[in-house]
Amino acid sequence: MSFAPQIKIPAAYMRGGTSKGVFFKLDDLPVPAQQPGQVRDQLLLRVIGSPDPYAKQIDGMGGATSSTSKTVILSKSEQADHDVDYLFGQVSIDRPFVDWSGNCGNLTAAVGSFAISNGLVDASRIPENGICTVRIWQKNIQKTIIAHVPVSNGQVQETGDFELDGVTFPAAEVQIEFLDPADDGEDGGAMFPTGNVVDTLEVPGIGEFQVTLINAGIPTVFLNAEDIGYTGAELQEDINSDNEALKKFETIRAYGALKMGLIKDVAEAATRQHTPKVAFVAGPKSYTASSGKQVSDTDVDLLVRALSMGKLHHAMMGTAAVAIGTAAAIPGTLVNLAAGGGEREAVRFGHPSGTLRVGAQAVMENGQWAVKKAIMSRSARVLMEGWVRIPGDALK
Repeated sequence: MSFAPQIKIPAAYMRGGTSKGVFFKLDDLPVPAQQPGQVRDQLLLRVIGSPDPYAKQIDGMGGATSSTSKTVILSKSEQADHDVDYLFGQVSIDRPFVDWSGNCGNLTAAVGSFAISNGLVDASRIPENGICTVRIWQKNIQKTIIAHVPVSNGQVQETGDFELDGVTFPAAEVQIEFLDPADDGEDGGAMFPTGNVVDTLEVPGIGEFQVTLINAGIPTVFLNAEDIGYTGAELQEDINSDNEALKKFETIRAYGALKMGLIKDVAEAATRQHTPKVAFVAGPKSYTASSGKQVSDTDVDLLVRALSMGKLHHAMMGTAAVAIGTAAAIPGTLVNLAAGGGEREAVRFGHPSGTLRVGAQAVMENGQWAVKKAIMSRSARVLMEGWVRIPGDALK
């Protein structure tokens, strides 16, 4: 019996923020995978090592967490006044499924770097020394993101002294601007899909909860920590070792998705793992981060814990940070109230790995809240580049 040999595909393995993923140029993919569909999904699943019933992704590039089971496809932008089109695929660990429903804010920090280094940004726009402004079109959510990437001697500067909680080593700072991060709705109220900054969410078999449902950065369901029996200072093992808690969060997420209009039946939530996110908030408290770092209640405006792909995230998803910053800027949301209420243009929140600051400016337009941009700093670097190999029959 003969077997198809392995094929090799140019790729880079990159860290962006607190995530890692495999990056491809669109035209480097096998021709059948250059279009959306089953072949592309099969290729990315095989690259990452999914589906894996052992949940380890040993036979692929994935790291068996939601933060490391990620893929990115980049190409020269087809949009006017943009440099690069960015498509993100969140690969399920234990299911044959790639979720294209949202963005990865953390890996956004690596998009600009990859685009510069791989000829996707016009050379005339890259300074010899200074900051290169990369205009990114995020295809999953149809939004513009601006990455400010440091350049030294004509090359991306990856090393530096910027420290990011959740990342072990310092690197160069990359400032990211998410322009008009809220959903675009014809009714003008799509940022809050129900039209309310706070709703009551009924979850059969579990209870009723006060929630803020927001479409900004990524669709997110915010709850108060105390309403679900938590303090807001929990670390990963406090949640991820409790299967009943994980089931409860997934049920809350499913009914939140239904109330947000993202799905028509709760059963559809299983095929939409990446969105929405579910997060819980609490007022400032002192706690010990997962690294052993002491976080004082005076260091933060509030605490936030968020789940991604069914598990508590070890730090904070970049897109969820946008949702946090946006919600914090709008009076009356659960996030805003946990931070002390009132108007604010920036918030520093505590997460399991430490703290993060995100800025957002909210304005009232025609009786509806709007946010023009959210800003945060991340870092990124290439971990490995060359070719990734997969068995040839993976594309059948």
